[in-house]
Amino acid sequence: MEYKIAVISGDGIGPEITREAEKALAKVGQNYGHRFTFNHVLAGGCAIDEVGQCLPDETLKACRDSDSVLFGAVGGPKWDDLPGEQRPEKAVLGLRESLGLYGNLRPALLFPELEDACPLKPEIIEGGLDIMVVRELTGGIYFGDKGLCETENGPGAYDVEIYTEREVERIARFAFLMAMKRNGKLTSVDKANVLESSRLWRRTVNKVAKDFPEVELSHMYVDNAAMQLIRNPKQFDVIVTSNMFGDILSDEASMIAGSIGLLPSASIGEGTFGLYEPIHGSAPDITGKDMANPIATILSAAMMLRYSLGLSSEADAVEEAVRVFLREGYRTPDIMSNGMKQVGTREAGDIIAESIHR
Repeated sequence: MEYKIAVISGDGIGPEITREAEKALAKVGQNYGHRFTFNHVLAGGCAIDEVGQCLPDETLKACRDSDSVLFGAVGGPKWDDLPGEQRPEKAVLGLRESLGLYGNLRPALLFPELEDACPLKPEIIEGGLDIMVVRELTGGIYFGDKGLCETENGPGAYDVEIYTEREVERIARFAFLMAMKRNGKLTSVDKANVLESSRLWRRTVNKVAKDFPEVELSHMYVDNAAMQLIRNPKQFDVIVTSNMFGDILSDEASMIAGSIGLLPSASIGEGTFGLYEPIHGSAPDITGKDMANPIATILSAAMMLRYSLGLSSEADAVEEAVRVFLREGYRTPDIMSNGMKQVGTREAGDIIAESIHR
């Protein structure tokens, strides 16, 4: 089979980590008889520098003409003084909205080989962790009305949180289906004791739950959820929550897993098309130093194989190659510990790619 992949390397370490994910996909193609064609397009700060806008029309067209999108990272100090609507990060929101990518999957998986890197007590995380955060991606406060205003106390600013029943229903249904594929347990996180938008969220999730009697549903306020992720993370299987709450909780979950450089994500809409990216940023402080951890991006490519291309065996092979890399004691600087073998970005990618077997 032949697959067309749009690659948005972006800024900072983005080109370094997407390069290693491409290596892994190329190895999958070699072993399984597939052909991956990579079309590199611009978004973020590099696009601003080259064409004057963070998300060119040509990039959106290339994404729509592809089977899936591999994304690196955007942003950096060079563009920090630009107005909000012109910043590189605006490209990410634009891609999600324009491509209809309303559901974000962020697995928080703690590999047994990296339990020492987890900041929690060993007895809390013994045996590893496997949590899936399902985040609503195209609604809420990030997409609501925003602006500056004058108040009786001087200049002010506002950002409006708004959700419709339709937006909540589709992400809830998405999360229930994910829970059915896992352990049949779903926790919906909101702030229904304070926010009207959260009360609508909870009512709608409860309505959708009637279609999934086999799934155990519970509700939790976001402040308690943040605490419980530290206190007893094993109680969670699938978490579904709003755009802003999901942004915060999934980053918290990533640190439980040992490093933000380890965790992938998938942004999916209707059908099989998706955008796949590591959850970390552009890391300008280590750009060009061969220090970036490519594992999150390689695992994002594995999610692409599984969710967009329907290649589950190939996805398993990539994930197993990452486990082999860790079992054999290889570590990038962010997860390095005594007795391990430190490697750079390129070498890590080479070792993982060579460990992909049919």
